[in-house]
Parts: sequence; structure tokens; C-alpha cells
Amino acid sequence: MKRVIAIAMQKGGVGKTTTAVNLAASLAATKRRVLLIDIDPQGNTTMGSGVDKSQLKASTCEVLLGECQLADAFVPIEHGAGYTLLPANQDLTAAEVRLLTLPIGRETKLRQALAPKRNDFDLVLIDCPPALNMLTVNALVAADSVLIPMQCEYYALEGLSALLSTVEQIRAAVNPQLAIEGVLRTMFDPRNNLANEVSAQLIAHFGDKVFRTVIPRNIRLAEAPSFGKPALFHDKESRGALAYLALAGEMIRREEESSGLVRSVAPLTSGTAAAGDTATATAATSPSAPAGATADTAARPMEATAMAAPVGPAPAPQAEERSR
Repeated sequence: MKRVIAIAMQKGGVGKTTTAVNLAASLAATKRRVLLIDIDPQGNTTMGSGVDKSQLKASTCEVLLGECQLADAFVPIEHGAGYTLLPANQDLTAAEVRLLTLPIGRETKLRQALAPKRNDFDLVLIDCPPALNMLTVNALVAADSVLIPMQCEYYALEGLSALLSTVEQIRAAVNPQLAIEGVLRTMFDPRNNLANEVSAQLIAHFGDKVFRTVIPRNIRLAEAPSFGKPALFHDKESRGALAYLALAGEMIRREEESSGLVRSVAPLTSGTAAAGDTATATAATSPSAPAGATADTAARPMEATAMAAPVGPAPAPQAEERSR
């Protein structure tokens, strides 16, 4: 894939960090080399990956300020996720202040730091802070595209409008190739009429840019960060984990369709979700999936993972979820 994707939204609490951590783990489970960059001073991506942000010897802060090389700050994730993390903590706030004092080149620091190692990874994901600041600008300048997690509520629509305006400014000023990767509906509850209305508006406006996969509200997704693990390694059979596996498959399918390539998704690593689990993501996120979509469907990995959900709401959580 060889791409850099910024996960951004100018509103907090819409699932940026949850998406960054779980999407990185899901893509890594398909044997892709993934780098996850935390560029948020809160350091939630770092903590959600099981790394103590208070004990960092080098972080995104030092990389942006040119005090260390990118590779020197890498932290390999050991709990089976198989991705590499560039961690962050509250020191990034000071780094942002120092960047603002630079006369030129302050918005390209991350792109310059990433350039020597960019081809070492199939995919680079950048978790952005929930605001338009110099850190977010650095991420957007370094990225090829923007993935927008979107909670289907009114304030999130306002944040989406602001982000799209920012993307246009970045295109005009410094990164004309910046594209919209897609809009991801997160924390979706189909019993909420407003959520359904906002979802319909998104589809009407963005069309194919809205991911077919829908991320449902899920207890396992919410509690996984407290264990320092992606949901895939906390409870691989949870609806949240299966939904992110489905999202990874959908992104792979989109990439292969746009490039004209046909490539099978590699088997998931031992100890992670099996191929049958990936196929089960179809049933977890698609109301119209056939009842027999299990391991037989997994024999066609692209369909099993990519066509995980129709453009529409996810099914309501069942009583089984409450026991999880």
C-alpha cells in the first residue's frame, strides 16, 4: 500500500484513537507492516497500545524538534499486534510551542522526519489531536489521505465541516495530493433516529467515500484501552474487533480496486482472529449477510472482509453483548 493516512476530526470523543489503535492491529494481522504515529499530547494511542507514556526516552516530540531520528523513537508492540509505534506524551505541547516560533518549515517537520523510513512500512497511520493546531497541520502535510471518524450527531457534523475546510487549505498551500480516504461512522446505534438521519446525510453528500463498514457501540472496544491492548487481542470475537477487521479488509479492497491489483489477504497471525472470525465480521456488521457466511466465505478473503457491511446502520447490539 505504501501510504500515509492521518486519522483526524476537529471534535473530541468520536473514536479517532480507538480507530487508530484497532485499525493498526487489524492491518498488521493481515501481515502488513504498519507504523502507528501518536501526535496527540494526551498520549492515548500510546497508552492504548500498552506503552507507559511517562517512561518514554524518546517520542514524537523529539522527532519533530529534530533531537532524534525517527527510528530511534520506535517502540515495537509486543502483545501480538505486530505494529510499530511512535509514542507521544504531554511533551508534545511544548514541542508545538517551539514549532510556532520557527520562521519557515514548521508545518513540514513530520513529513521530513518520516521520509527516510516511509518505504519501510506498507501503511503509516497518524492519530491526530482533536483540534486544528500545528501538530494536526504537520500530520495533514505528511499524509496522503485523511480518514475521518464520524459520530452521527450534530456537533460532529460541525467538526466535519471545519475539517474539510482545513483539508482544502492544506491542499492549496502545501500538500495538493491530500485526499479524503473515507468517512467512518463510529459508535453507531441504529435505534437512534438522529444517527440514522445523519448517516443518510453523509451517504448523500459523500457517496462512495463513506465506508460500508459501520463501527457499533461496543463494551469491549471501550474497555480494551484499560488493558493496554487493541480489541482484537482483548476479545477477538467482540463486535467491535470484528468491525475493525472488516474495515481493514474494505480499505485493502479499495486500494486494490484503484490500483488494478488482485492480492489475497494474508492469513491472520497465530493467536489473533482466524479467517473464520474475519468472515464472521460480515454477520457482525451487515444486516443482509447470509446466515451461512462463515468459514466458506473466508475462502474469498476480499469479499469476506471488504464487503462487510452495506451502506447503512449496523444491527442493534443483542443481549449477548451485555454479558461481554
